[in-house]
Amino acid sequence: MPDLSIQSFLPQAKNYLQRVQPTGVPDWSPDADFEVKPLAQGEYNMNFLIRQGEMAWVLRVNAGSQIGLSEREQIAYEFKTLALLAPAGIAPTPYFLDNSFRFLPYGVLGMAYLPGEYLDYHRDLADAARLFAHYHQLEMSAEQVHLIPEELPLTYIYNRSAPRIQVYLDSDLADPNLATYLREVRAWANEARHRESYYLSDPWNCIINTEVNNQNWIVNREAGTFHLVDWEKPLWGDPSQDLSHFRVPTTTLWKTDYRMSKKDKASMMAAYKDALTDNHLRDTIEERTRLRDPFNCLRGVSWCAMAWMQYQHGDHLLKNPDTFRKLAMYVDLDFARSLFDPYMQS
Repeated sequence: MPDLSIQSFLPQAKNYLQRVQPTGVPDWSPDADFEVKPLAQGEYNMNFLIRQGEMAWVLRVNAGSQIGLSEREQIAYEFKTLALLAPAGIAPTPYFLDNSFRFLPYGVLGMAYLPGEYLDYHRDLADAARLFAHYHQLEMSAEQVHLIPEELPLTYIYNRSAPRIQVYLDSDLADPNLATYLREVRAWANEARHRESYYLSDPWNCIINTEVNNQNWIVNREAGTFHLVDWEKPLWGDPSQDLSHFRVPTTTLWKTDYRMSKKDKASMMAAYKDALTDNHLRDTIEERTRLRDPFNCLRGVSWCAMAWMQYQHGDHLLKNPDTFRKLAMYVDLDFARSLFDPYMQS
């Protein structure tokens, strides 16, 4: 979030609650003392934990959109999605929406706090697969679905990735060998994106999250609950996007050192298929997901190549040694070959 930090924004968050006195939060009393603590900050959002006695909930402050919406539209888009999912118990229950910008220059929503820990790839693959299957099969009417449709899915990723690769290629810091290989990858992807005709000729649309890295899941092992908590950029599209993004190395390695084995992929996909009621989706999901995998890898590598170059120049990126270590790993030629060679040589 440019020019903002969750710690520095803390007084404004508390002042907002004192002035607005939000309704819709269970057991919340605007006249009683409460505590505000930083919970998590993303690129476009700050999340604060609000406590009052035994009651806890989350205040989410939005300052941007990754899907081309205005800030006023973005927070409403998230709120509507959470409301759509609320009956299924998949995501946090939404409490209120404020996109008036009357007391803050940002969109705000309140939602339930779900205590727990991040997803563990070694333990939670089957549970994650079953949750995917659950919300991918939710029945929704046309009147309910406010979601942006996913159109030309492989072309969309290619069009986002190609300029990022060019930023790296244009840098005098680019590794010449990696630059040559990324040109080859980009040319391959440009040709391979025509394979999206598969999805156009055989559509199977549902709500998809699109951002399913392990830190967007909350697992409460004591309570036996499993939730997907970040619904910032959901779409109306093919379920393979979530499955592919979840399993590709560019996702699993970003915050962990885990790379899904063939056995783990097979186990995850089997759990997903076992939870499906639609025979056609069960029969086609492997192919749908396989076509996505190299493009989701392209999405991750292209962003990291651009970010690595910007990091070197000090262009507005946090100087975090763990982040730099991952960026350096993703712009390693051997790593890139391990991602794309199996597809480009097949």
